[in-house]
Amino acid sequence: MPGKVYLLPNTLGLSETGDVIPQGVLSILHSLNHFIVEDIRNARRFLVRTSYPQKIDDIVFFELNKHTAESEIPEFLLPCDKGIDIGVLSEAGVPAVADPGARVVASAHEKGLKVVPLTGPSSILLALMASGFNGQSFAFRGYLPVEKSELSRSLRDIENTSRKEKQTQIFIETPYRNKRLFEEIMKTCQSSTRLCIAKNLTTADESIEVKTIEKWRKSDPDLDKIPAVFLIQA
Repeated sequence: MPGKVYLLPNTLGLSETGDVIPQGVLSILHSLNHFIVEDIRNARRFLVRTSYPQKIDDIVFFELNKHTAESEIPEFLLPCDKGIDIGVLSEAGVPAVADPGARVVASAHEKGLKVVPLTGPSSILLALMASGFNGQSFAFRGYLPVEKSELSRSLRDIENTSRKEKQTQIFIETPYRNKRLFEEIMKTCQSSTRLCIAKNLTTADESIEVKTIEKWRKSDPDLDKIPAVFLIQA
């Protein structure tokens, strides 16, 4: 019987793994010794934090990141042909959502392998839950354009879509560009639009704030190099 492909959640920060990842998921993780990861060093550290019972040096790691060629991905799944289960581990949160793990999942389906998603923290869903915005109609827009004029156009489109469709719009940014994104939101969006900023989710420093743009303009939130999710409801 072919091996399965398990989608393994990671913590969103340095919170205790037992606080945010179910014991049943940790049991499956501890049974695996083949992993597809973005960064081997970070993956090793995470496994140690979970009290991984096997020898770390005996683990087979496949590295999947922006430098990985599409032709390499099917090779990562070859152990499944021998009945070996493989775990896909994200750097933070759940795999395959705003994460290169989606490429592995697509390849696994092409091979007819069983893909098993496991429960864990998703910053996108946690932020939506805590925002009070429309949870029945929402869109995740991922990372917005870096170039300033394109970013401004994208934000106008996000706001207009939210207003027209009565839809929550969710997006993220690389932490070191958060402040720049916030400043552009302040310049571009209308005063009555509501903005939720959810920072450091599931950690001791977690912060979730909802204000109109008008009120946000009177504040100076600390966003520098802090993982955050942004949600807009126009």
